[in-house]
Amino acid sequence: MASVTSGEPGFFSFPHPINASVARAVAAGVVIMAVATIVFDQPWITLLLSYGFIARVAAGPRLSPLALIVTKFIVPKFGLPYRPVAGPPKRFAASIGIVFSVTAAVLSLGFGLNGAAYIVLGGLIAAAGLESIFGYCLGCQVFGFLINWGIIPESVCEDCANFEQRAKRMAARGLRPDGSPLVDTE
Repeated sequence: MASVTSGEPGFFSFPHPINASVARAVAAGVVIMAVATIVFDQPWITLLLSYGFIARVAAGPRLSPLALIVTKFIVPKFGLPYRPVAGPPKRFAASIGIVFSVTAAVLSLGFGLNGAAYIVLGGLIAAAGLESIFGYCLGCQVFGFLINWGIIPESVCEDCANFEQRAKRMAARGLRPDGSPLVDTE
């Protein structure tokens, strides 16, 4: 939610736009953690995955250790480009990540069903792998279908349909899609 007085996003908000390079790097971290959970048979890692998704949905990168590492260290260290994409579909995709990771945690830690939990994690690995390797956001595609079918109102993301055109218009004016300057002045 945005603050009414300042026009700045509140603490419990999700960035819009979001840097696709950050999303892909975070997805790579999710893949690594989920694979490690299965390979080393360490179901407690599902709690870390669950917390990370919940934190990212609730407050963007502010409370997620993985997202903070990516935004503060990985992106600058490797000079990953700023590639803006609409935030609401990414938040929706992270919400699906909550479902997968919490389900895996409950199955494994709550019921001792590691095999079932690891199958659920396989689905998470597949979706996060598509994002990290190919930049294909499965959750974002579902979000688009839900808007087209009228299940999610278009007002949730008015920019989504024409986000690339908005990014080009803003870049031509020397601005990022969020209105900040393309070149940092600091």
